[in-house]
Amino acid sequence: MVYQFDSRVRYSEADVKQNLTLNGVINYFQDCSTFQSEELGLGIEYLKESHRAWMLSAWQIMIERFPKFGERITVQTWACGFKAFYGDRNFTLLDEKGNRIVSANSLWIFIDTETGRPVKPDEEQLRKYGTEEKLELCRASRKIILPEGMEEQGEFSVLRHQIDTNHHVNNGQYVQMAEEFLPEGFQIRQMRAEYKKAAMLHDVIVPMACHQDGVCTVALCDEEKRPYASVEFASVV
Repeated sequence: MVYQFDSRVRYSEADVKQNLTLNGVINYFQDCSTFQSEELGLGIEYLKESHRAWMLSAWQIMIERFPKFGERITVQTWACGFKAFYGDRNFTLLDEKGNRIVSANSLWIFIDTETGRPVKPDEEQLRKYGTEEKLELCRASRKIILPEGMEEQGEFSVLRHQIDTNHHVNNGQYVQMAEEFLPEGFQIRQMRAEYKKAAMLHDVIVPMACHQDGVCTVALCDEEKRPYASVEFASVV
């Protein structure tokens, strides 16, 4: 089942060049999948009562172009495969003419929030979501290999506004943190993110970064240098 909603790029979502930000794209994608779950009766309250949650394991987002402030867009998502406790989901962002300008692969893990362990979704959930064909995209590995020469970039603490309804840092917030270490003028054509463990309110994050050959890799680590999340930005696909 493909789910979609229409929107218009808001001023509050645009950068200094009037383009929708990468964080804005991620928020649209996240909202789209959440809206679908709510309409299917599998949303936030259902998951809370069931002590379950879908946790994002990996993103691959490919950008043809970012839509401009005021531009009308359509956001789409669909489940494209389930295996054990994993779920694959695709996303697209279309312009007013129906051209696909942003595409994404994502991998999710279904978690028992009381034990923190993966569990299989039940058959009713799988039936409601259904599955559609995967996008024909150049799929990258969900694993991000950290290059040699990563340099520490200082440290900072997790703030309240970065926490979501699952009481940990929202997946989009990690990407927004990592963007701070991009070189000036870096043009993002692809972003990959791998999520290792959840950071909580007031946890200390130690970023490590490396820029080489049109790729910027950022690891957002704990004080022991173990990554919460790794993010890779590429200026070419």
